Amino acid sequence: MNVGTVSHRSAVSNPRAGIVLLAAVVTSITATADEPLLPPELQAKMTAEWDRTIRETTAAIEADPQNLGLYSRRGDARFFSAQFAAAVADYDRMVELDPATDASHWRRGIAYFYAGRYADAAAQFERYHSFDDVDRENGIWRYLSQVKAHGRDKARQGLLKYAKDDREPFPQVYELFAGRTTPEAILKSIADAKITPAERQPREFYARLYIGLNEFIEDRPQTALVHLEHAVRNPWWQTAGYGPNYMGHVARLHVDLLRKPKD
Repeated sequence: MNVGTVSHRSAVSNPRAGIVLLAAVVTSITATADEPLLPPELQAKMTAEWDRTIRETTAAIEADPQNLGLYSRRGDARFFSAQFAAAVADYDRMVELDPATDASHWRRGIAYFYAGRYADAAAQFERYHSFDDVDRENGIWRYLSQVKAHGRDKARQGLLKYAKDDREPFPQVYELFAGRTTPEAILKSIADAKITPAERQPREFYARLYIGLNEFIEDRPQTALVHLEHAVRNPWWQTAGYGPNYMGHVARLHVDLLRKPKD
């Protein structure tokens, strides 16, 4: 899941089609906690774009049902529209058409997670580890899925081991999921780092995203919401490319789920 790799971060999905509409329209997000995170006109524009993509790719698939890229594009649009089970179906079809895409298909793992298929998600992220044994972001998602499937104690016992360096802030963030550091220590480390603002923004984005997801998995939804809202408001992901854009939408979707009234 390393945003620097090509793999399924950009291979068959056009990183400039649809999902990066956000980057072309918005330069910053400044909503307060009780306001929409995205301007209503932007949300409407994105929704219309995803609806259009789903319609067009569905029609194109009828004419060309073996086209891997069409399922990839539709799967993304469905995921961003919170149609998680439908996104899984498209990502599954990609693997059926080309089994070689299975190990690197991190998007399918995330879609499994949000579709509530936690054991399948954990298995997907475990296969990804055979594709990339450096990327701790993948290990985090496996842990999140394992907690949901089997509980925290078993998930923590089974945390993937990493011997090689990874990009910041993931080495320290991974320690959070192992129970060996705190959100405050991670954020202080980023604030104190002698780096440029351009270098600090991605670190803050990923730290807030995964601190928020850890708070969620620890059943602290209110603090999870605070951190995830920070991630969405971080302008870096809007223009940083396909992978960060996808993860920005993960943060947005999770905020929507946490804000949704309980039945």
